[in-house]
Amino acid sequence: MDLFDKCFSFTRADEVMAADLYPFFTPIQDVYGNKVKVKGREMIMVGSNNYLGLIDHPKVKQAAKDAIDHYGVATCGSRFLNGTMDIHEELERRLAKFMHKEAAQTVSTGFQTNQAIISTIAGKNDAIICDRMVHASIVDACRLSFADVHKFKHNDMADLERILMGLPDDQGKLIIVDGVYSMEGDLANLPEIVRLAKKYNAKTMVDEAHGIGVLGKNGRGTCEHFGIENDIDLTMGTFSKSFASLGGFVAGNRMVISYIKHFARALIFSASITPASVATVLATLDIIETEPERRTRLWQITDKMKTSLRAMGYDTGPSQTPIIPLMIFDDEKAFMLWKTLRERGIFANPVIYPAVPQGQALIRTSYSATHTDEELDYVLKCFKEGGKALGIIP
Repeated sequence: MDLFDKCFSFTRADEVMAADLYPFFTPIQDVYGNKVKVKGREMIMVGSNNYLGLIDHPKVKQAAKDAIDHYGVATCGSRFLNGTMDIHEELERRLAKFMHKEAAQTVSTGFQTNQAIISTIAGKNDAIICDRMVHASIVDACRLSFADVHKFKHNDMADLERILMGLPDDQGKLIIVDGVYSMEGDLANLPEIVRLAKKYNAKTMVDEAHGIGVLGKNGRGTCEHFGIENDIDLTMGTFSKSFASLGGFVAGNRMVISYIKHFARALIFSASITPASVATVLATLDIIETEPERRTRLWQITDKMKTSLRAMGYDTGPSQTPIIPLMIFDDEKAFMLWKTLRERGIFANPVIYPAVPQGQALIRTSYSATHTDEELDYVLKCFKEGGKALGIIP
């Protein structure tokens, strides 16, 4: 058998392109506010994780430019050797203070951050217990860890306890969940997870990629939202959402972070975050800490869109956040609705297997604090017209 046989037999993407229904890898030519330009046409973006609307904030852009002028465009080295700059350490101090943890460590991407944490902390004699719906980066990190991996049904605390009960008392245990699940927009049941972790002597890790900046009085995420920050052992966050940059971090006990820092292959053998990206996070962190009105506006928008879409007849699933899915269930109808929206100047994301389970196709929408009522009203109008035309809503 030829190694490339599977590649040459994959024709589905070409077939969908030929039908003008291919929604992926769309090249965006320009970005201004909540609008983007695609093939010369202006579109309203409702598919970005730019929750606080900071990707084109003047202060944020200037911080990135100043960092380039001062440090250059790259580090050309790993953090372990020549790639640590003073702003990396400044950011880590700021993040630890912001997250109310003893220490923090940054990593070049969010995906690598989960690899760095999980594959370093959990080994072949340990057990990882994670929700079936955790992010792909967690799934891959679990494979790299060589630990025994157990998956519990999504947000099913009885199933989580069933697994914990069956593990040896003397085995190291790490429970891993997403604070916010990125496709359906629902929250992990953190209070109950903490209770079970204490009962069965397990450590806890929460991926706060979509929670930080959005949830909690101060924007510290799902853990703050539930009031259990001090009960979570490791908190992971990414910079590509509310922080409008690229990279990730882990915050926790100083000795645990030091261990990750000195043994995580995903950190040691990867080039460090660029100066512009670090400066961007520092600038957005200033805004997150001083402009809570952005979160207030974001939740006003979330309530408006969820209420209006449900009133139309859309099933928005279990969403509890600014991630609002429209459950279509059928792949072809999801692509057709995406195309209808595209033709009306709306940029949204169709999501099918394997990003969601088979038969759970959806249109993923997510909103920004800077969306205007005029933009949102037009988006709702298009969803209503498109949904009715395709028989998705009555």
